[in-house]
Amino acid sequence: MTKKVTILHTSFVSVETLNDLCRELLPGTEVRNIVDDSLLPEAMAHNGITPGIIRRMTAYVQQAEDWGADVILNQCSSVREAAVEAAKTIHIPLVPVDLAMAEQAVLLGSRVAVVATVASTMKPSVALVEDAAHRAGKIIDVVPVLVDGALDVLMKEKDRTKHNRLVREAIENIADSVDVIVLAQGSMVLLLDELTHISTPVLTSPRSGIERLREILTT
Repeated sequence: MTKKVTILHTSFVSVETLNDLCRELLPGTEVRNIVDDSLLPEAMAHNGITPGIIRRMTAYVQQAEDWGADVILNQCSSVREAAVEAAKTIHIPLVPVDLAMAEQAVLLGSRVAVVATVASTMKPSVALVEDAAHRAGKIIDVVPVLVDGALDVLMKEKDRTKHNRLVREAIENIADSVDVIVLAQGSMVLLLDELTHISTPVLTSPRSGIERLREILTT
């Protein structure tokens, strides 16, 4: 029987990357995308989730289950807390795209930099890494690095070069003082080619997130 995956997105930026990875890592799997580009602006405006975000996320995960999805991937860290609440209403796994990345980060060192380009992402991303450390029985020090405004440069100005420069400079400034660097948003994955001079491990979520789906679908 064909396996089915639903991916929840808060922007169109991530759709192509995650669908390409699904074709590579989950061949033969049927993939559906739900994109609501109102969720992230609302989370940003309130610096966190709202009752409206929870209601919409709940409706989306229930739609995915009704469609017959075997697993749901939540693409956006900023609405992770809403996804946690929404998951209580369904009977299939709902996986944060950055969960596997957070678990890998705490294995690589005790001082972890979390780099984000929007404030609403920082709190849930830091919490995810801290939760992973707790489950692993490790004590870690999380260093938040907010590149404020970079996401607007990417999404509103459509200037990836400027976005990448802002994030790259922030990473260069922190790299020598931490054990591992976590890029909190999947939109930063295209930076990897510009970070080959950084000796500190730099982790991104899209590939490891889809690899986690593969583990779930094959067990």
